[in-house]
Amino acid sequence: MSFVPEKTDWMQMFPALQKNRDKAWRSMVGKAMRMQVKRGSVLFRDGDACNGYVLVVSGSVRVQKIDPQGHEIVLYRVEEGQSCMLTTTCLLAHQQYPAEGVAETDVDLVLLPLDAFDTALTESPLFRQFVMANIGHRISDLMLLLEDVAFGRKDVRLAAFLLKSVRQHGNVLEFTHRQLAVELGTAREVVSRLIKDFERQGMVALGRNKITILQPDRIRAIAERDKM
Repeated sequence: MSFVPEKTDWMQMFPALQKNRDKAWRSMVGKAMRMQVKRGSVLFRDGDACNGYVLVVSGSVRVQKIDPQGHEIVLYRVEEGQSCMLTTTCLLAHQQYPAEGVAETDVDLVLLPLDAFDTALTESPLFRQFVMANIGHRISDLMLLLEDVAFGRKDVRLAAFLLKSVRQHGNVLEFTHRQLAVELGTAREVVSRLIKDFERQGMVALGRNKITILQPDRIRAIAERDKM
Protein backbone atom coordinates (compact mmCIF):
# COMPACT_ATOMS: atom_id res chain seq x y z
CA MET A 1 0.00 0.00 0.00
CA SER A 2 1.46 3.35 -1.00
CA PHE A 3 0.48 7.00 -0.75
CA VAL A 4 0.62 9.46 -3.63
CA PRO A 5 0.37 13.26 -3.61
CA GLU A 6 -3.26 14.32 -3.34
CA LYS A 7 -5.04 15.75 -6.35
CA THR A 8 -8.73 16.43 -6.69
CA ASP A 9 -9.09 14.83 -10.14
CA TRP A 10 -10.48 11.75 -8.36
CA MET A 11 -13.73 13.63 -7.77
CA GLN A 12 -14.58 13.17 -11.45
CA MET A 13 -15.60 9.65 -10.46
CA PHE A 14 -18.00 11.12 -7.88
CA PRO A 15 -20.12 13.80 -9.65
CA ALA A 16 -22.20 14.50 -6.52
CA LEU A 17 -19.04 15.36 -4.58
CA GLN A 18 -17.51 17.31 -7.42
CA LYS A 19 -20.58 19.57 -7.55
CA ASN A 20 -20.60 20.05 -3.78
CA ARG A 21 -19.63 23.68 -3.05
CA ASP A 22 -20.25 23.54 0.71
CA LYS A 23 -17.38 25.27 2.48
CA ALA A 24 -17.14 22.50 5.06
CA TRP A 25 -16.75 19.85 2.36
CA ARG A 26 -14.26 21.87 0.32
CA SER A 27 -12.10 22.47 3.38
CA MET A 28 -12.10 18.77 4.20
CA VAL A 29 -11.09 17.65 0.68
CA GLY A 30 -7.57 18.87 1.35
CA LYS A 31 -7.24 16.31 4.14
CA ALA A 32 -8.03 13.37 1.87
CA MET A 33 -5.24 10.85 1.22
CA ARG A 34 -4.84 9.18 -2.16
CA MET A 35 -3.66 5.57 -1.84
CA GLN A 36 -2.49 2.87 -4.23
CA VAL A 37 -3.23 -0.70 -3.12
CA LYS A 38 -1.79 -3.79 -4.79
CA ARG A 39 -3.97 -6.69 -5.88
CA GLY A 40 -4.39 -9.25 -3.08
CA SER A 41 -3.77 -6.74 -0.30
CA VAL A 42 -6.08 -6.90 2.72
CA LEU A 43 -7.46 -3.41 3.33
CA PHE A 44 -9.14 -4.34 6.61
CA ARG A 45 -9.78 -7.44 8.68
CA ASP A 46 -12.59 -8.56 10.97
CA GLY A 47 -12.02 -6.70 14.24
CA ASP A 48 -9.86 -3.90 12.82
CA ALA A 49 -10.50 -0.30 13.81
CA CYS A 50 -11.98 1.95 11.13
CA ASN A 51 -9.88 5.06 10.57
CA GLY A 52 -11.42 6.79 7.58
CA TYR A 53 -14.04 7.03 4.84
CA VAL A 54 -13.14 5.03 1.73
CA LEU A 55 -13.89 6.07 -1.85
CA VAL A 56 -12.73 3.78 -4.68
CA VAL A 57 -11.45 5.69 -7.71
CA SER A 58 -10.59 2.60 -9.76
CA GLY A 59 -10.31 -1.15 -9.22
CA SER A 60 -12.39 -3.51 -7.11
CA VAL A 61 -12.45 -4.35 -3.40
CA ARG A 62 -14.20 -7.58 -2.32
CA VAL A 63 -15.91 -7.35 1.07
CA GLN A 64 -16.46 -10.79 2.58
CA LYS A 65 -17.36 -12.54 5.80
CA ILE A 66 -15.57 -15.66 7.05
CA ASP A 67 -17.02 -17.90 9.77
CA PRO A 68 -14.94 -19.82 12.36
CA GLN A 69 -14.96 -22.91 10.12
CA GLY A 70 -13.40 -20.95 7.24
CA HIS A 71 -16.51 -20.69 5.08
CA GLU A 72 -16.72 -17.43 3.16
CA ILE A 73 -19.44 -15.39 1.51
CA VAL A 74 -19.01 -12.30 -0.63
CA LEU A 75 -21.17 -9.51 0.79
CA TYR A 76 -20.54 -7.00 -1.98
CA ARG A 77 -17.84 -5.35 -4.05
CA VAL A 78 -16.75 -1.74 -3.95
CA GLU A 79 -15.85 -0.62 -7.46
CA GLU A 80 -14.89 2.63 -9.14
CA GLY A 81 -17.13 5.53 -8.19
CA GLN A 82 -18.40 3.79 -5.05
CA SER A 83 -17.86 4.05 -1.31
CA CYS A 84 -17.59 1.20 1.20
CA MET A 85 -20.84 0.91 3.16
CA LEU A 86 -19.28 -1.25 5.88
CA THR A 87 -16.61 1.37 6.48
CA THR A 88 -19.26 4.07 6.64
CA THR A 89 -21.45 2.26 9.15
CA CYS A 90 -18.41 1.45 11.33
CA LEU A 91 -17.47 5.14 11.32
CA LEU A 92 -20.99 6.20 12.22
CA ALA A 93 -21.33 3.64 15.02
CA HIS A 94 -17.69 3.89 16.20
CA GLN A 95 -17.39 0.12 15.88
CA GLN A 96 -14.77 -2.26 14.54
CA TYR A 97 -15.02 -3.95 11.16
CA PRO A 98 -17.21 -7.09 11.26
CA ALA A 99 -15.80 -8.45 7.96
CA GLU A 100 -12.75 -8.09 5.72
CA GLY A 101 -11.95 -6.23 2.53
CA VAL A 102 -9.50 -7.56 -0.07
CA ALA A 103 -8.25 -5.82 -3.22
CA GLU A 104 -9.33 -8.00 -6.17
CA THR A 105 -7.31 -5.80 -8.52
CA ASP A 106 -4.84 -2.99 -8.10
CA VAL A 107 -6.94 -0.31 -6.42
CA ASP A 108 -6.72 3.48 -6.49
CA LEU A 109 -8.66 4.90 -3.56
CA VAL A 110 -9.13 7.99 -1.46
CA LEU A 111 -9.25 7.88 2.34
CA LEU A 112 -10.91 10.75 4.20
CA PRO A 113 -9.63 10.64 7.82
CA LEU A 114 -12.13 10.16 10.63
CA ASP A 115 -11.99 13.76 11.90
CA ALA A 116 -12.50 15.17 8.40
CA PHE A 117 -15.35 12.73 7.77
CA ASP A 118 -17.11 13.71 11.01
CA THR A 119 -16.76 17.43 10.22
CA ALA A 120 -18.00 17.10 6.64
CA LEU A 121 -20.89 14.88 7.71
CA THR A 122 -21.99 17.39 10.35
CA GLU A 123 -21.49 20.61 8.44
CA SER A 124 -22.11 19.70 4.78
CA PRO A 125 -25.73 18.70 3.97
CA LEU A 126 -24.77 17.61 0.45
CA PHE A 127 -21.98 15.35 1.69
CA ARG A 128 -24.33 13.88 4.29
CA GLN A 129 -26.89 13.22 1.55
CA PHE A 130 -24.21 11.49 -0.57
CA VAL A 131 -23.17 9.25 2.34
CA MET A 132 -26.72 8.24 3.26
CA ALA A 133 -27.72 7.60 -0.36
CA ASN A 134 -24.80 5.20 -0.75
CA ILE A 135 -25.79 3.36 2.42
CA GLY A 136 -29.35 3.05 1.14
CA HIS A 137 -28.30 1.59 -2.20
CA ARG A 138 -25.97 -0.93 -0.59
CA ILE A 139 -28.54 -2.06 1.99
CA SER A 140 -30.90 -2.85 -0.89
CA ASP A 141 -28.17 -5.00 -2.47
CA LEU A 142 -27.56 -6.81 0.83
CA MET A 143 -31.27 -7.51 1.26
CA LEU A 144 -31.31 -9.11 -2.19
CA LEU A 145 -28.27 -11.20 -1.22
CA LEU A 146 -29.92 -12.29 2.03
CA GLU A 147 -33.10 -13.25 0.20
CA ASP A 148 -31.07 -15.10 -2.42
CA VAL A 149 -29.03 -17.08 0.11
CA ALA A 150 -31.99 -17.87 2.35
CA PHE A 151 -34.58 -18.74 -0.27
CA GLY A 152 -32.89 -19.11 -3.66
CA ARG A 153 -32.28 -22.50 -5.23
CA LYS A 154 -28.59 -23.27 -5.50
CA ASP A 155 -28.75 -24.41 -9.15
CA VAL A 156 -30.63 -21.25 -10.13
CA ARG A 157 -28.11 -19.05 -8.32
CA LEU A 158 -25.16 -20.87 -9.90
CA ALA A 159 -26.67 -20.55 -13.37
CA ALA A 160 -27.32 -16.83 -12.82
CA PHE A 161 -23.75 -16.27 -11.62
CA LEU A 162 -22.29 -18.11 -14.62
CA LEU A 163 -24.36 -16.00 -17.02
CA LYS A 164 -23.28 -12.80 -15.32
CA SER A 165 -19.64 -13.90 -15.55
CA VAL A 166 -20.03 -14.77 -19.25
CA ARG A 167 -21.21 -11.22 -19.95
CA GLN A 168 -18.10 -9.88 -18.23
CA HIS A 169 -15.42 -12.37 -19.29
CA GLY A 170 -16.67 -14.45 -22.23
CA ASN A 171 -17.50 -18.16 -22.45
CA VAL A 172 -14.29 -19.41 -20.81
CA LEU A 173 -14.34 -18.68 -17.08
CA GLU A 174 -11.47 -19.16 -14.64
CA PHE A 175 -12.97 -20.18 -11.31
CA THR A 176 -12.16 -22.83 -8.76
CA HIS A 177 -15.04 -24.61 -7.04
CA ARG A 178 -14.02 -22.87 -3.83
CA GLN A 179 -14.28 -19.45 -5.49
CA LEU A 180 -17.75 -20.29 -6.77
CA ALA A 181 -18.75 -21.44 -3.28
CA VAL A 182 -17.61 -18.12 -1.83
CA GLU A 183 -19.58 -16.19 -4.46
CA LEU A 184 -22.72 -18.20 -3.78
CA GLY A 185 -22.34 -18.43 -0.01
CA THR A 186 -22.48 -22.21 0.11
CA ALA A 187 -20.19 -25.20 0.62
CA ARG A 188 -17.60 -26.20 -1.98
CA GLU A 189 -19.06 -29.70 -2.06
CA VAL A 190 -22.46 -28.31 -3.06
CA VAL A 191 -20.92 -26.31 -5.91
CA SER A 192 -18.88 -29.30 -7.09
CA ARG A 193 -22.02 -31.44 -7.25
CA LEU A 194 -24.00 -28.79 -9.13
CA ILE A 195 -21.30 -27.94 -11.66
CA LYS A 196 -20.68 -31.63 -12.30
CA ASP A 197 -24.38 -32.02 -13.00
CA PHE A 198 -24.19 -29.13 -15.48
CA GLU A 199 -21.27 -30.94 -17.14
CA ARG A 200 -23.16 -34.24 -17.37
CA GLN A 201 -25.99 -32.41 -19.11
CA GLY A 202 -23.56 -30.97 -21.65
CA MET A 203 -24.02 -27.33 -20.61
CA VAL A 204 -20.40 -26.78 -19.54
CA ALA A 205 -16.98 -28.36 -19.96
CA LEU A 206 -14.72 -28.48 -16.92
CA GLY A 207 -10.95 -28.13 -16.89
CA ARG A 208 -8.38 -27.28 -14.27
CA ASN A 209 -9.80 -24.17 -12.58
CA LYS A 210 -11.67 -23.48 -15.80
CA ILE A 211 -15.32 -23.63 -16.89
CA THR A 212 -16.23 -23.42 -20.57
CA ILE A 213 -19.86 -22.50 -21.23
CA LEU A 214 -21.20 -24.70 -24.04
CA GLN A 215 -24.95 -24.13 -23.89
CA PRO A 216 -25.69 -20.65 -22.50
CA ASP A 217 -29.36 -20.84 -23.51
CA ARG A 218 -29.96 -23.89 -21.32
CA ILE A 219 -28.13 -22.24 -18.43
CA ARG A 220 -30.26 -19.13 -18.95
CA ALA A 221 -33.40 -21.28 -18.77
CA ILE A 222 -32.30 -22.55 -15.35
CA ALA A 223 -31.42 -19.04 -14.16
CA GLU A 224 -34.86 -17.77 -15.14
CA ARG A 225 -36.76 -20.76 -13.80
CA ASP A 226 -38.08 -18.95 -10.71
CA LYS A 227 -39.34 -16.06 -12.84
CA MET A 228 -41.75 -18.22 -14.79
